[in-house]
Amino acid sequence: MAEADAAATAEWLLSPEAIRAQCGAIYDLGLAGKLKHFTLHPEMLETAADEVVATIRETYPDLAVPPHSRWRHFVLDRRDRWEEHAAGLDVAPQERARLECELAIVSVLLDAGAGPLWTYRDPDTGAEYARSEGLALASLDMFMAGAFGDGRGPGTTAATLARFSAEKLAAGFQVTEDNPLEGLEGRASLIAALGQAVEAQPAIFGDAPRLGHVADHLAGLAGEDGLEAQAILDVILSSLAPIWGSDRPSLGGVPLGDCWAHPQAPAPGLVPFHKLSQWLAYSLIEPMQRAGIAVTGLDRLTGLAEYRNGGLFLDAGVIALRHPREAAVPQAPGSALVVEWRALTVILLDKVADLVRRKLKLSAEQLPLASVLEGGTWATGRRLARRKRPGGTPPISLVSTGTVF
Repeated sequence: MAEADAAATAEWLLSPEAIRAQCGAIYDLGLAGKLKHFTLHPEMLETAADEVVATIRETYPDLAVPPHSRWRHFVLDRRDRWEEHAAGLDVAPQERARLECELAIVSVLLDAGAGPLWTYRDPDTGAEYARSEGLALASLDMFMAGAFGDGRGPGTTAATLARFSAEKLAAGFQVTEDNPLEGLEGRASLIAALGQAVEAQPAIFGDAPRLGHVADHLAGLAGEDGLEAQAILDVILSSLAPIWGSDRPSLGGVPLGDCWAHPQAPAPGLVPFHKLSQWLAYSLIEPMQRAGIAVTGLDRLTGLAEYRNGGLFLDAGVIALRHPREAAVPQAPGSALVVEWRALTVILLDKVADLVRRKLKLSAEQLPLASVLEGGTWATGRRLARRKRPGGTPPISLVSTGTVF
């Protein structure tokens, strides 16, 4: 492939359009019964949609479902922990946006699956939280204590991020031999790489580099109608490209991040997902909105290809393993089985969203995909997992590197 063609293909692979196109090709193979690892049963989509509707009606009886983002996980036992902290900050709206972008980015990058054994004891109440809620609170507590910055309060500094270590993360997240956190080294490496990326990109993070300056950069991209959600994703994908490990593919010298080879994928043989990057894009929407900038085009982003959403479709019978014994074999993110599972998940999320809206008699504007995820598919995936397996573990054993799921 010529260098110019490779660069153009790489740019395309870093887009929601490419995610839907490549995942759609895998889905079509599933419909034709030609996938190696999964069979597809679209007649069960109604059942999955009914499960999601039941979750939404129970959790949001007024049907006012907020968007899926990291901010939901800071609400614990009806207390919004970030808002409690933010209420005591004497800062201008733009500085609050910088702080919120910093918190969201760091917290999302630390949000890969924690595993079934880890918990975080809240120093404030003594309550213990696991998985996403525990990870959110632990990262918030570290952020407020200055662990990612100067040690004197909330915020980050590029130098502190660049020096971040697994030992520091273990201390902040209360990790011990009896309280192990999956992917500890991978998470810490992401934060250190983040600091290095901030230092290397003054066009986005300023001549005095600071992660929070991404809020100023995004504000500068807003037009008369506001800021496109895909513009947020584009900035994330371009500015954070250097943080992903060397095991990820690249094309034309462009790192592709959460993008994986599959033998049946159309040219160039890669299937992009960009799960953490899109999760981050969803999580930066609210800081920009609170800063007075409208964010448009939310449904151009895709659903998140992770094990809660994917687990929903497995546990609801929409997809099934051809060889059920493979569920117990630990699967790496780049395995063909995982790529198929994630690709099917992306397309099925779009399809179940349409069904959920129809059942609730809501439009896409009233219930965008981000709200279907929150209301929603993620929570339903967790609920079904708890119903079917002790500890609510994923339906497929996964090798957690701390940088994908």
